[in-house]
Amino acid sequence: MSLKKILVFCLVLMVTVVMTGCGGSQQSSSDSGSASADKKGVKIGVSMPTKSLQRWNQDGANMEKKLKDKGYDVDLQFAENKVEAQVSQIENMITKGCKVIIVGAIDGGSLSSVLDEAKSAGIKVISYDRLIMNTDAVNYYATFDNYGVGKIQGQYIEKQLGLTEGKGPFNLEIATGPLDDNNVVFFFKGAMDVLQPYIDKGQLIVKSGQVTREQCATPNWDEAKAQERMDNVLTTNYTSAKVDAVLCSNDSVSLGVQSALKSAGYNTSEKPMPVVTGQDANLPNVKAILAGEQSMSVFKDTRALADQVVKMVDALMNNQEPEVNDTKSYNNGAKVVPAYLLQPQFVDKTNYKQLLIDSGYYKEADVQK
Repeated sequence: MSLKKILVFCLVLMVTVVMTGCGGSQQSSSDSGSASADKKGVKIGVSMPTKSLQRWNQDGANMEKKLKDKGYDVDLQFAENKVEAQVSQIENMITKGCKVIIVGAIDGGSLSSVLDEAKSAGIKVISYDRLIMNTDAVNYYATFDNYGVGKIQGQYIEKQLGLTEGKGPFNLEIATGPLDDNNVVFFFKGAMDVLQPYIDKGQLIVKSGQVTREQCATPNWDEAKAQERMDNVLTTNYTSAKVDAVLCSNDSVSLGVQSALKSAGYNTSEKPMPVVTGQDANLPNVKAILAGEQSMSVFKDTRALADQVVKMVDALMNNQEPEVNDTKSYNNGAKVVPAYLLQPQFVDKTNYKQLLIDSGYYKEADVQK
């Protein structure tokens, strides 16, 4: 073979190799597009507790949008705080062939049987913000640092009353959440780890004597029940004394407590509102903060939590391990559930614009009465 023919042959061979490589790249790109397209028709179930609280509406809407943006088919259901309705909705999600079910539980101890069905069907379960108890069918848990939520509330009271400077004594009352919500264990412990030493030293006095989680519980986080209990506390213990602070574990409980306080003559120049905490930065509560009726709320940006859950779903659908940052804290009675914890922040009059308005969480017009 002549030198010229050899050179031509080599050139043809090189072109063939390059074209084959391009074809491989094109195939890879096609495969990538196919992987994205594979999400179409993949069903993801989202079961939220109720539409009656703003935060669950936002959580559900955030996850639905972000999952749909990824190409998933989303079945979003609200159970209106009825456990039997949530069980039925999850059963339907199993029947419909959902690959992952995200559950914000109404009662974390009442879903073990239906989630065992999900596990048997090969469905992955992500416990959302409230830990589901007594089942190994829960694969992952996504939430905020719930101990940190309570600690922030306790530290806020500590600072506002000047407890670290030795001021006092002050009268404190406590209103927390339902006994069947495992998060309340962490909220309560976080706050009481800060406040209990001051109770022990006599700087804080709980005149009602109600200092255990059981005594301070509010069933279903119900605003009316929180008001009723605080009405009784005030009538029995504060006819001549005044309350200086009320530790409220969330915003609906806080609104009930505020109503009771105002009925008892608080929120006037002669009798200003005590330090009142909250959690979730719901719109009515942000308005109450700006009006001086509530002191603070713990802001948990549910957009970030929805982002994290969608990342978990994507990882599971790609046969990968989702990112977690806590593998010790959340024992549900059947297993320690791997968790991803996001960090909450307090919001009050001093920083609401930065945290809530500038971030786009709310518009300024939303928070004005």
